[in-house]
Amino acid sequence: MTQSLILDPLVPLPLLWVALVVALGFVVLALWRGLSGWGLRALALATVLAALANPSLQEEDRSPQSDIVIAVVDDSASQRLSDRAAQAEAALAALEAEVAARDNTELRVVRLGDGADNAGTLAMTALAEALAEEPRARVAGAVLITDGQVHDLDLAPALPAPLHVLLTGREEDWDRRLIIQNAPAFAILGEEVRLSLRIEDEGAVPASAAGMAELTIAVDSDEPVTYSVPVGQDLELPVTLPHGGMNVLQFTVAGVEGELTDRNNSAVVQINGVRDRLRVLLVSGEPHAGERVWRNLLKSDASVDLVHFTILRPPEKQDGIPVSELSLIAFPTRELFIEKIDEFDLIIFDRYRMRGILPMSYMQNIADYVRRGGTVLVAAGPEYGAVDSIWRSPLSEVLPAEPTARVVEEGFRPELTDMGRRHPVTAGLDRLAPEEGWGRWFRMVDVVPRAGQVVMEGPGDRPLLVLDRVDEGRVAVLASDHAWLWGRGYEGGGPQLELLRRLAHWMLKEPELEEETLTARTGEGSLTVIRRTVEETPPGDVTVTAPDGTTSALTLSEIDPGRWEAEITAPQTGLYRLEQGELTRVVAIGPSTPREFEQTIADGTALSDLVAATNGGILRVEDGAPDLRSVREGRPAAGRGWIGITPRDAYVTQDVRVGALLPGWLWLLLAAGLSIAAWLIEGRRGARPTSA
Repeated sequence: MTQSLILDPLVPLPLLWVALVVALGFVVLALWRGLSGWGLRALALATVLAALANPSLQEEDRSPQSDIVIAVVDDSASQRLSDRAAQAEAALAALEAEVAARDNTELRVVRLGDGADNAGTLAMTALAEALAEEPRARVAGAVLITDGQVHDLDLAPALPAPLHVLLTGREEDWDRRLIIQNAPAFAILGEEVRLSLRIEDEGAVPASAAGMAELTIAVDSDEPVTYSVPVGQDLELPVTLPHGGMNVLQFTVAGVEGELTDRNNSAVVQINGVRDRLRVLLVSGEPHAGERVWRNLLKSDASVDLVHFTILRPPEKQDGIPVSELSLIAFPTRELFIEKIDEFDLIIFDRYRMRGILPMSYMQNIADYVRRGGTVLVAAGPEYGAVDSIWRSPLSEVLPAEPTARVVEEGFRPELTDMGRRHPVTAGLDRLAPEEGWGRWFRMVDVVPRAGQVVMEGPGDRPLLVLDRVDEGRVAVLASDHAWLWGRGYEGGGPQLELLRRLAHWMLKEPELEEETLTARTGEGSLTVIRRTVEETPPGDVTVTAPDGTTSALTLSEIDPGRWEAEITAPQTGLYRLEQGELTRVVAIGPSTPREFEQTIADGTALSDLVAATNGGILRVEDGAPDLRSVREGRPAAGRGWIGITPRDAYVTQDVRVGALLPGWLWLLLAAGLSIAAWLIEGRRGARPTSA
């Protein structure tokens, strides 16, 4: 029980102050007049004022409350390195024993893992939430068991008691990591770009590990190349992208015995390769409606440099027109087909026939250009089966379809073959058809496939579109000159633009249109593995290697013809490696090096200011479990081998009783008695004589 004196004035407080001033005035007047009873009169006035103030005696029944100590335990990924998890559990057990041995003290334990979206260790957020759930008047201290790598220090709460850090890890820990300092998001094909990277050692680095490191570089999981590079220096790496589209560059630093982890020894950089200018050579024969379609399609893209010429008049033609009037300048055929042919990304022959303008040596050079990695597209008309067809030239060595000299002239709707439904150039095109189907074509050249893959067919299952790879290059034969009918919307038209776009991209070796690919798509905590194949047999299981080194076999399901997928949960951030046969793929979920592994050495420097502001301390767990002591508020709360908490002496009031200090009649009796006594004294003695 606790007693206290409270005031509950019977009159407004300003009026009470006025009465006090008036009473003091009367007392001063009595002193000035020399009244011998002035003291008793002052006591009488004080008694009246005290009665007006109405003093009361308050009695409280209080229930003491226990002190609360909050322990925040870091269970993030970096705490799983070395024996840090065991250290944290040992420190927590020792703290629990210390708190249990104290009277009137409780321990609240809060555990936290990795923050969402690679946010790192959000220890201050966890501490603030724990404080919000407890009465601040009962919090006697807080203990943070961590490796010191906290990533939300700007959200640190205002603490009413000391904060201590029990630091896991060991003094002899060291680690090596790879840092990508600068990498472009895209680059021009054929032009050199530079990446900035650095290999850095941290902690107690042994002398045997300092100096040089082995850096391995792989592009799109191709054969890796290893270099010996210095540690602790900024490196400029020149890179020329091998192909258009997304290029995946993987950098790996060889692990060294004794380092904490190799999770930060790898990095993946994705650079989108774009072509500065796409150079296309269009060689046309007789004018026809489809020629304008090809030209408009190629000229509509500002990134395409088109060289187009049409051969209308054979050399043997005699019509009396002077040669000087046929052309203003001599067409540079030698320069185009001999000297600068390798500068073209694509050569298109549109209904071209051999007229003697291009010698056989030129056609042989085109065939060699294909073998070296060039691309040729033949849009065939009736000329393809004639005696002066380009098939009857050295170019036939690389063409996949041989003409039979027959021209089929009847209405037909192009259809996809089984191979075409699986091939990325034509897969899914049938879903773009209107309800009544694609519009009809009315002419095609009968060909016999010698090599490659038939992806579209015409009447009588005749090959319509044949694709083939020749050494490093690619060739396509479209055995009809009526594709332009789709572009005009005849009978509903068809996906002419999409077909030609895919065909051009496949010939230019864009990765997304390769026949055999293994790719992945990342989602919210998930990884979707995509396997594309043109084979009829299902692909085997995909081996998935997680960032922590664990492997699992993933069975794929066919989603569309030639497209197989499977989805797995991917809780870890970092690099996932996919392997299926000879195909490999590296995918990064989040950053290739999670935030938890950017800094792995246990260090409490970042927390030192926050701890010092509360008079707390930072102690290493490897030095032993600290004792728990009581300290007064504002005093140092940590020392060698001990940490302190501030007892709060909190309580809860269960009952309150208020009673008057004196009854009203007693106040009246006291005031009256003092006044009468003063009057009697003054009556006997009289006033003091005043000086003349």
